[in-house]
Amino acid sequence: MPPSFVSSIMDWPHDPDGEQGSEGMRKYGHAVLAKKIDEGADFPLSAAEYVEAYGDHPVRIDHETVVSVEEIFDGVEREEFADFVEFHRELGRAMRENGYWFYEGAETFAGESA
Repeated sequence: MPPSFVSSIMDWPHDPDGEQGSEGMRKYGHAVLAKKIDEGADFPLSAAEYVEAYGDHPVRIDHETVVSVEEIFDGVEREEFADFVEFHRELGRAMRENGYWFYEGAETFAGESA
């Protein structure tokens, strides 16, 4: 399980819940990472260059957890992404495997038949 960080004790380059971050806690995890990309101009995208540009930026994972982009990318295996779909798939995999993506599954809410 990843460590939980309270944003008020971290020295982030911008407010985790401001417009550059979760936009008032309306965007979490993947959405915060994706909004830093221009889909038409940034691909192919180097993971190292993304981390160099945004590594110290905060990403709100849930209502109480904020981690850096760099921490999320520690679990990323790909060095480059050809397009937005590859970026999303790899980030999703890394976030799930490292405890940064909390999804209970449809069966939690709709029963076992979902």
